[in-house]
Amino acid sequence: MTTSTRGTARVPAVLVLEDGRTFRGRAYGAVGETFGEAVFSTGMTGYQETLTDPSYDRQIVVATAPQIGNTGWNDEDDESGRIWVSGYVVRDPARVPSNWRAKRSLDDELERQGVVGISGIDTRALTRHLRERGSMRAGIFSGEALAPEADLLARVQAQPHMKGASLYEEVATKEAYVVPAVGEKRFTVAAIDLGIKGMTPHRMAERGIEVHVLPATATADDVYAVDPDGVFFSNGPGDPATADGPVALMTAVLERKTPLFGICFGNQILGRALGFGTYKLKYGHRGINQPVQDRTTGKVEVTAHNHGFAVDAPLDKVSETKFGRAEVSHVCLNDNVVEGLQLLDQPAFSVQYHPEAAAGPHDAAYLFDRFVSLMEGQRA
Repeated sequence: MTTSTRGTARVPAVLVLEDGRTFRGRAYGAVGETFGEAVFSTGMTGYQETLTDPSYDRQIVVATAPQIGNTGWNDEDDESGRIWVSGYVVRDPARVPSNWRAKRSLDDELERQGVVGISGIDTRALTRHLRERGSMRAGIFSGEALAPEADLLARVQAQPHMKGASLYEEVATKEAYVVPAVGEKRFTVAAIDLGIKGMTPHRMAERGIEVHVLPATATADDVYAVDPDGVFFSNGPGDPATADGPVALMTAVLERKTPLFGICFGNQILGRALGFGTYKLKYGHRGINQPVQDRTTGKVEVTAHNHGFAVDAPLDKVSETKFGRAEVSHVCLNDNVVEGLQLLDQPAFSVQYHPEAAAGPHDAAYLFDRFVSLMEGQRA
């Protein structure tokens, strides 16, 4: 529930975590209440892309950068048609946006879309708390939603956990659409929307790919009706253990040996299709400064992440699966979390992070070229 009001910077607000820790500040954006999983993102730029990324559905995002909103809000950088985060937490909101593309302030856009936020709290202390205790359920309350802390805590603790949450169908397109190739068309790709970001089909279109974006409920018949040269599985929110439908679809694609590429949620789906498990990370990887090594080349990349779950696959050996040999192709250098998988006997691979990376970094853009190479090889 949200209500909208001007002058929210003067309205008191409180963030309540499920373990009872509270942070008091001022309302930012809409006034009211909201619930979600409290997570932190280490990106210093790109807040507009973060807020409109469907992968953040049902999450209250804490910005670790101390000042947010300097570049305002424009009409070009959205990754989807709306803000998906359930709440936003910042320390020092910019008083006046300053950017030649800005159309309005971040505060105004949050308010316009009914997103409840809080500002003026110690986000460093909050981030340290989440690192030590793990991501957890939380609520932001302001205005008439304020109540005794015991009542607010009870409401937070009554919310569902992220583990076991099936969210990808909530954020996916309901109707198929086409993103045309830029310049000469070279390939056709069927992209399964599990929470796809707008920049992803754009990156493929730049490489001469006509992208048919299909709903999360698409069947194998739907996929092959577009006569694809390759199939792509997108990022998305929630627990991959709930995604039996996408796993079955990917299994059908693997059985036909169609070139396949997955990112983020798509990486977890490939892991499950290959017979690996998935698990919830303590506090996840979110931000645009995560170091990942491509083990096939030895190159270290700075990458953009947003995932709270990971694939449980062995790092030290090649695994035998029903689709042939598979190995971990990428690994996070901070904690050795699996960041990519590849099959060695057929054209399929995935990464856990975001190579489309608006607003950056672009170290991993080559992965789209690797996908093109797989389709070229299959065609040859």
